[in-house]
Amino acid sequence: MTMTMAVRTVLGIVSLACAIAAIVWGRSSRRLQRAWRRIAGDVSVSGAGADAAELARSSFRKEVHATLLYVALAFGALVGAVAPTHAWWALAFVGALLPVGVTMRYGPRFLAEARMAEQRVQLERRAEEVLAQEQLAPLRWAARLAPAELPEIEGFQVGRVYEAGAGVMAGDFYDLYENGPHRLAAVIGDVSGHGIEPSITAFQVKYLLRVFLRQYRDPAQALEELNAVMSAQGRGEEFVSLVAVVFDTSVGTLRYASAGHPPAWWWSEGDVRALRATGPLLTLDPHAGYGSRELDLGPGDLLLLYTDGLAEARDGEQFFGEERIAGVLRRDPGQDASQLCKSLLEAAQDFATGPITDDIAILAIRRV
Repeated sequence: MTMTMAVRTVLGIVSLACAIAAIVWGRSSRRLQRAWRRIAGDVSVSGAGADAAELARSSFRKEVHATLLYVALAFGALVGAVAPTHAWWALAFVGALLPVGVTMRYGPRFLAEARMAEQRVQLERRAEEVLAQEQLAPLRWAARLAPAELPEIEGFQVGRVYEAGAGVMAGDFYDLYENGPHRLAAVIGDVSGHGIEPSITAFQVKYLLRVFLRQYRDPAQALEELNAVMSAQGRGEEFVSLVAVVFDTSVGTLRYASAGHPPAWWWSEGDVRALRATGPLLTLDPHAGYGSRELDLGPGDLLLLYTDGLAEARDGEQFFGEERIAGVLRRDPGQDASQLCKSLLEAAQDFATGPITDDIAILAIRRV
C-alpha cells in the first residue's frame, strides 16, 4: 500500500469516527432542546425558573456547537480521503470555520452563562450548608441542655439518658456539677411547649440556676429567686418544672426543692420514697414560695430524677406512670446507675404502643 493510500485510509477512519461523534452530540442536543422548550413553557405559565431556562438553552447551544464541529471535521476528513488533489483536501477543512465562527460570535454569551451556572452552583451549595446547619443545630443545642458526658465526681456514680422526642428543639435539661467543697448540685427540668422558644428558656433556666445555687445554700431560696427573675420576663405561656438537689458530703445530707416537677425517687436502706414537689411550677406565680427537704446521705443511697416524658409513655389511655418507674428501681436498686437509666427507658419504650413523642431525660446519682 502506498503512502497516499495509507493516509486516505486513516482519514476515512477519522471521518467515520467524527461522523459517529456528530450523531451522538446531535442526539444529545435534541434532548437538551426538548428540555429547554419544556422549561421555557413552564416559565411562561408560572413565571418562575427563568435562570434554569436560560441555562438549559445555553447547554443546548453548546451541544449544537460541538455537533457542528464534528460534522465539519468528518466532512473534511472524508474529502481528504477521496479528493484527487491536496487542494481539495485543504478546501474541505475550511468547513471547520463554521463552528469556529459560532464560537467567536457566541463566546461572550457562553462565558456569561458559565458564570451564571457557577453562581447557581454556589447558591445551591450555600442552601445545602444552611440545611445541614439547620439539621445540626438542634443536636448541638440539645448537647448543651442534656450533655452526653457528665463530669466524674469523686465519691459518686452517675448515669444519664436523653432521648429526643418528635420536636425539633429540646425543652428538657439536666445539670450536674460541684457547687463548692464537698457540695454537689444536680438539676433536672422541663419547659412546656416545643420549638426554639422553650429551648432558649431551658438554656436560661439551667445557667441562671447555677448562679443562684452558688449564691444560696438552700435550693428553695435559689428557686424563689429564679422564679422571680423568669416571671419578670413576661412569658406567661411558658411554665418550667424542675428539681434542684444539693449533696453535702461534709455533713452527709441531701437537700432538695422541687418546682412542680414529677416526683424524684430516693432509695436508701432498702426503702424507696417519692420526693414530691415543694412548690408550684416556675412563672405560674411570681410571688410563690418554695420549701426544701433534707435527707440523710449514706453509702449506696441513690437518687433518680427524670422528666415527664418517661412517666407519660402511653399504652392506649394508660400511662407508664410513677409507680412503674419506682418498680424498676425496687427490682434491682443495686444495679449500675447507667444501666438503671437504660433499663427505665427500655421499659417505657416496651410499654408504649406507639413512638414516644416527648423528650425523655433521666439522671441517676449514687453515693458510693
